[in-house]
Amino acid sequence: MGQSLIQSLKGSLKYLLSRWPVLLHDAGSVVLAWLGAYWFRFNLDQIPDVFLGQALAMLWIVVPAHLIFFATFGVHRGAWRFTSTYDLSVVIKSVVAGTIVSAAAIFFATKLVAVPRSVFPLHGLFLIGLLIGGRIVYRLFRDGQIRRSRGRRVLIVGAGAAGNMLLRDLQRNSELDYHVVGLIDDDLSKKGREIQGVRILDRCSSIPALCRLLRIELVLIAIPSATAQEMRAVVDYCARAGVRFRTLPKVQDILDGSASSMDLRSVELDDLLGRDQVALDWEAMSEMIRDQRVLITGGAGSIGSELCRQVARLDPQEVILVEQNEFNLYSLTLELESKFPDVRFSRLLADVCDSVSMRYIFNKHHPHIVFHAAAYKHVPMLQDQIRETIRNNTFGTKAVADAAIEAGVAKVVLISTDKAVNPSSLMGVSKRLAEMVGQLNNLSGATRFVTVRFGNVLGSAGSVVPLFEQQIRNGGPVTVTDPQMTRYFMTISEACQLILQACAMGAGGEIFVLNMGEPVRIDYLARQMIRLAGKVPDDEIEVRYTGLRPGEKLSEELFHPDERLTPTSNEKILLAEGRSIDSAHFWELFAELGEAVEVYDHVRAKEIAISLVPEYELRDAGRSDPTAYVA
Repeated sequence: MGQSLIQSLKGSLKYLLSRWPVLLHDAGSVVLAWLGAYWFRFNLDQIPDVFLGQALAMLWIVVPAHLIFFATFGVHRGAWRFTSTYDLSVVIKSVVAGTIVSAAAIFFATKLVAVPRSVFPLHGLFLIGLLIGGRIVYRLFRDGQIRRSRGRRVLIVGAGAAGNMLLRDLQRNSELDYHVVGLIDDDLSKKGREIQGVRILDRCSSIPALCRLLRIELVLIAIPSATAQEMRAVVDYCARAGVRFRTLPKVQDILDGSASSMDLRSVELDDLLGRDQVALDWEAMSEMIRDQRVLITGGAGSIGSELCRQVARLDPQEVILVEQNEFNLYSLTLELESKFPDVRFSRLLADVCDSVSMRYIFNKHHPHIVFHAAAYKHVPMLQDQIRETIRNNTFGTKAVADAAIEAGVAKVVLISTDKAVNPSSLMGVSKRLAEMVGQLNNLSGATRFVTVRFGNVLGSAGSVVPLFEQQIRNGGPVTVTDPQMTRYFMTISEACQLILQACAMGAGGEIFVLNMGEPVRIDYLARQMIRLAGKVPDDEIEVRYTGLRPGEKLSEELFHPDERLTPTSNEKILLAEGRSIDSAHFWELFAELGEAVEVYDHVRAKEIAISLVPEYELRDAGRSDPTAYVA
């Protein structure tokens, strides 16, 4: 207790010493006001020697008494640049308290001999005038400087090492037309201090008021380690102020030398919806991938391409990309070969639904590990394309599984989706069937099948984000199905890292569910994207509600009520206990489903698919209002 008090006093003393110009001004004001009160008492004439001597002697009481109350009330903490009525009230309170205490002390010390009683109220009035007057004069002077200054008026958010570095670089670079007016930081102990001659003004919540007062044109966010929640708060404040904003590169980009503090960039959706980094067992993942042949289907898609990048970092013997889009495959291969020159890449144009092609590729390359990421994802469109949906998502998975078992693959990781849980769309049904194929095949041979299930990833081909970006570029409207619709989101890089982590954990037969955090309202997502584009929602860009489309639902689920969840060694990965499946019944109907797909019997294919996923049938049968048909 004693040590903490001493440390607190030391901290306060250190801060006071850092404010020595303010202390000097305030102490000088006490002296001037005290002597001025005597001079005024004697009608602006010469003060008699006996009274002058007593006045000077009493300064040893008056000055310390007032300084103590200045510190107590925090007079020295206010930023003179923003002197307001609040500062006036603080000054008055401290002066009144200091005057009363000093008067009492002088009375006991001198019985008011040679100390006129009128001196005390005069001293208080003069002191209030000097303290406030000095601050107002300084504010007017600084306002004049600002009006005369040139350059784009900038406010920096963050007064830590990054903010200091950014401020230094801006001041040194004469080619940049920036005038840094002040800094902002939520650490109130920094308020009022200066960095390289620029004052730390207030906390982040004051951004709207400061932007109006100081005519700020640009806010620079210098908090590279900020959490998504902190970034959302700052962006909201900037949006309220109606000012543009940019941010520093991410910490990792600065540390690895790919970016510097001067590489200011737009705030991205990842900054607002991303989550705190979780500790990953890179050693286990590296041990799993090192010197192995890894095959990735849908290798040039959004998930598949990021899996290729993550796998290539872990020293594989070979990465085999299977993709049916030739241009995407070509472009990705060029990128990978440039970034990872020591890794061998094989690029193969193939359709996962072609069982002959899959068997040939698997038997030729003999992969040790397979990541099956190839899938159709667009829910509303697939609702009317039942044959192609089932063929690609379900029978494509079956073709990959059969080829993997025949080639003796050690482990197959199936990439699934939250739409497979209690599906209300045929896309979700097709992915649930794919999960069941993996679960049953895990029991039929040496190949182990692991399923990883998660929600939306930012920027993926099936995400709403690219659509919103296009609509914003076109000037709107941005179409949101329902203001209450929510979805789970994570970044592509985080999803792929957790897929690798789950693969390292899985022994076979597991359904791993990625912890997606809190769901995000699509309406909020749309409005934030509009703000990030420098526009005002509902003013410059309309947000239009269109109603739910076939196959959509208001919110997604990550696990079925019958799937008991248990934690794993990684807090972002949960293990869902698979539901029991009647194997004989499933494969019998699955064969009939294959026949319906082959002969383009859409009606029969839909009937069989739904019968294999009864939770879809129950949900669909329970809807009486056709407008409530959700995805």
